[in-house]
Amino acid sequence: MTTTTAVPTDRERTAVQAYLRLLHTVRAGLDTGAGPGDPPRPPVVPPSVLAEAERALEAAGLTGNEEAFFRLLRSWCPRP
Repeated sequence: MTTTTAVPTDRERTAVQAYLRLLHTVRAGLDTGAGPGDPPRPPVVPPSVLAEAERALEAAGLTGNEEAFFRLLRSWCPRP
């Protein structure tokens, strides 16, 4: 289990950054619509982006510990 610290570790920062890249990739896929008259395209997340996020979460000890990860994410990127 990961404990919350005042300063995130390098691994925690890497995990948050990888998650944010994944989130931005998904958003970009959703924002890219098909042309007029074309059927909608499903969003595609490159396997490398997903794998990067999974590796970073595992290295930070956050795999399976969503509560700790999202607490870390909220402290890194507070809502406006």
